[in-house]
Amino acid sequence: MMSEYRFLPLRTVRPGRDSEDRYDRWLARLDEELSDPGTDRNEFCRRVLGEIYFPERPGAALGTDGPATLPLTTRILLDQLDPRNVTLEPEYYHETDLERYYRVKPLIWLWEMFDKSLLGENVHLGVSFRRILARRIFARCGRNFKAFHFVKLSFGYGLEVGDDVVVHRHVLLDDRGGIRIGDRASISDFVNVYSHSHDIGDARDVRTPRTVIGAGVRIAYHATVLAGTSLAPDSMVGAGALVTRDTEPGTVHVGVPARPATRKPEGERRPPTRDPLAEQ
Repeated sequence: MMSEYRFLPLRTVRPGRDSEDRYDRWLARLDEELSDPGTDRNEFCRRVLGEIYFPERPGAALGTDGPATLPLTTRILLDQLDPRNVTLEPEYYHETDLERYYRVKPLIWLWEMFDKSLLGENVHLGVSFRRILARRIFARCGRNFKAFHFVKLSFGYGLEVGDDVVVHRHVLLDDRGGIRIGDRASISDFVNVYSHSHDIGDARDVRTPRTVIGAGVRIAYHATVLAGTSLAPDSMVGAGALVTRDTEPGTVHVGVPARPATRKPEGERRPPTRDPLAEQ
């Protein structure tokens, strides 16, 4: 027998007082550095990852602590701290705007390597850290943006994100052709959103239409949204659905391919509740 739904708004959770103070000071320092137009983002990424992964030997991480004496494998490992030593998939795409991409690449690499570190699963710290980076990566990033761990970006600069958007764990945002996400949209765990597709005859023939997720849209677990579709405001995509065509406003779409199944209930809604992860 299925249990009934209960109204369960999020509660406020705080880390230890001393830890929270350290988090705030660290995040403020990173934000200040990235606000300086003179900051070299590659060196910034290299230093921060060095501090995260090699706190006991920062000199080795920065290549100033006898790198020639280190084993070759260790030196290759240290190379990965510097995004200039790494190639990422968008660099191979013909249409990539390299000037724009190389400006955001260090921050995308920092985002991904942060998530794979001991810090990545810390919700309190991680949401704020990714918010700082998102403002410098996306074409637009509204207030109160929340991304949980292992969100995967493609170009980064092709994302336009409104206010109060939440992106949950293990989501792929393939913004190769551009993705626009409206205010209050919610993207659940393991969702894939695409903005490019390949011709079935020759995969080198590529379409890159923009994909639009309207205001108030909810995309449930493990759903896939294909390139060029437009999710109408206040529509919903059910778990595991495959969206191949535009959705209808206020309607729940389910199945493979996704089709309208029911209207969302109308009438008085519950009053808003406090978001414990909102910007202070």
